[in-house]
Amino acid sequence: MKCGGISHAYVIFGATGNLATQKLLPALYQLHCMGHLAADVEILGCGRTAHSQASWREEVRKQMTSAGLAASPCLDSFIQRLDYLSGSLNDAAFYQALGTWIGGNGCENNVIFYLSVSPDLYVNVTEGLATVGLLQEDSGWRRMVIEKPFGHDLSSASALQHSLEVHLREEQIYRIDHYVGKEAVQNLLVLRFANLILEPLWNRHHIDHIQITHAETVGVDGRASYYDKSGGAVRDMIQSHLLQVMALLAMEPPVSLEAEALRDEKVKVLKSIRPLVVDKLASHAVRGQYAGGDLKGTSVPGYLQEEGVVAGSHTETYAALKLHIDNWRWKDVPFYLRTGKRLQERRSMVAVRFRQPPMQLFHGSGIAQPHPNWLLIGIQPEDAVRMEISAKVPGLEMRTRQIVMDAAVAHPGERKAEAYEELLLDVIQGDRSLFLRYDEVKAAWNVVDPVLQFWGQDEQLPLQYPAGSWGPKAAGQLFGDSGREWRHTLACNGVG
Repeated sequence: MKCGGISHAYVIFGATGNLATQKLLPALYQLHCMGHLAADVEILGCGRTAHSQASWREEVRKQMTSAGLAASPCLDSFIQRLDYLSGSLNDAAFYQALGTWIGGNGCENNVIFYLSVSPDLYVNVTEGLATVGLLQEDSGWRRMVIEKPFGHDLSSASALQHSLEVHLREEQIYRIDHYVGKEAVQNLLVLRFANLILEPLWNRHHIDHIQITHAETVGVDGRASYYDKSGGAVRDMIQSHLLQVMALLAMEPPVSLEAEALRDEKVKVLKSIRPLVVDKLASHAVRGQYAGGDLKGTSVPGYLQEEGVVAGSHTETYAALKLHIDNWRWKDVPFYLRTGKRLQERRSMVAVRFRQPPMQLFHGSGIAQPHPNWLLIGIQPEDAVRMEISAKVPGLEMRTRQIVMDAAVAHPGERKAEAYEELLLDVIQGDRSLFLRYDEVKAAWNVVDPVLQFWGQDEQLPLQYPAGSWGPKAAGQLFGDSGREWRHTLACNGVG
């Protein structure tokens, strides 16, 4: 087989796991159908499950069929790209066999290794590949993709980085955060820097505060033992996903959209976040844990009743932080980040509240306090942009009301790309713009480490909140006496 174009081998470790079967293979399939994979690209699944090439291809065909893709004319040709290698990631013979496979397929110069495995295996796999020379770039490139979490805290993140950089250059490591690959998240850059109507207002003079919310109605969803051992809402969502969104919202305009220029500006923001002081933590951080309750008419158990959760667990399923960025643009503008499981609605959104006009000319307009202006950016389930402004009520009286300027980002019939489609294609093309650099990871851990350390030593259980609510009421205390409230939905007046 002769390689041409961006030819490569895509090697997926943990190919039989949920991530690979539910996200990676479908994403590669879509790239194949859209013509983004060179004709001679092959995809090798690696796992402990014993499969032949034929049985693996049949297994993937069944998965695609269950996903409604069986009727696609691309499926047969995609299946022909697939091969499988079984073995233990701790067995030297496995890596020898992998080297033989890569060399025998003629695309040995360019290889992507996707580690869809437990993070505690990252170092083992890296060392196994290095031992047989599969990370050397003598005549092509080698790229390794790793999923979060990148460590459990700052210390473990540093230890992981030290182990990886023994065998890999930073340019070879692609730390993937699928949340950043969502089209709605990438749209934050376009909204900010392609619209002159917004950028002049994007500072402390015009913005009162910003809220970033990721709410889920599901619980731990069969991952209780893993979540309880190494997760928690801060590690699972805030340290990675929500701080990334915050960085995109707050960054200065990069000199270009080149990867390093974009990532430089994100790092500057993360390094500018005001350190959280332990003796003032109560006014800047709240944690909670869902109790049993009623969710959309269904009775659900509390976190402590979930199978696999340690009795008396202190793991938080809800967390909210109030952060400040100490730079010229954002001085004293609070950013509120929150995430939780078993909340009332599934909702990811950004809510930007603007300051009130310096003079109120319509005190007699029928409202005690003029409604503030909001810019609302839906990430999921709606991918939408809404602006709330005041307008006159028709009639003879001078009365005002809030109206909504609403736009869906996608037109009817347009297909939205899945996050992994974008990210996997970027790896092929060597575009690292949407991937995390180590100094970015380090800066994010610096933000949350004081919170995690304090909570880890706190003997009190997280605040309980009933499933189906919006979390512990104490989360509202982060606003102090400012008169601010959580914005729950994209609907008009969706606060409280």
